Amino acid sequence: MRVLGVAAGAAGWVGIAWEETVSAYHAPTIGELVDAADGPRVVAVAMPIGLPDRGHREADVRAAQALGAAVVIAPTRRALTAADRATAAAINRDLDGGAISKQAYDLRPRILEVDRWVRETPHEVVEAHPEVSFAALNGEPLVARKDTWAGARRRHKLLTRAGIHLPDDLGEPGRTATVADVIDAAILTWTARRVVDGEAYSLPEEPEIFDDGLPCAIWV
Repeated sequence: MRVLGVAAGAAGWVGIAWEETVSAYHAPTIGELVDAADGPRVVAVAMPIGLPDRGHREADVRAAQALGAAVVIAPTRRALTAADRATAAAINRDLDGGAISKQAYDLRPRILEVDRWVRETPHEVVEAHPEVSFAALNGEPLVARKDTWAGARRRHKLLTRAGIHLPDDLGEPGRTATVADVIDAAILTWTARRVVDGEAYSLPEEPEIFDDGLPCAIWV
């Protein structure tokens, strides 16, 4: 059963598809990427799906608990649609109690792109968090960061052990995507396959539903 993991890269979207073998994709939009991936059964995306009206998403709280570390907190929907970061921070502080992080605000175009696309695509799409998935595969959170040699090698070994064999040559995507982007997309194929096989679980156990109507949970 073909599945697809998708991560946001510096110059577009990076996808790793997995069936019996691995294929890599790179495209400027997530829609084009998924279209190129030849009908995946489930798409796992490393981007928030379901934006809160106020407060924190329980999915982000549970992800932080699973990792024992801070994670990027998805801003409120009103904050993300603000014209600039200062306005976004003020809105988020009013609705959430905290300012919006630079990393979260910088992801604004990608978050809103996924927010639009997920309502239109015929594919089954789930939100996943690469480090939470790696922690589940490893049995505990990984200590070495993925942008270090030790961290990248450990993650590559875990992927191989799970049956996801990344070839040396990924074609054009391998020449444009960073190592971290490929690793993130690859582990999300593991999560997507678990969804297909009925082995995945969600954080929280019952997805939240905000005013946008999208089920909000991180799948592992």
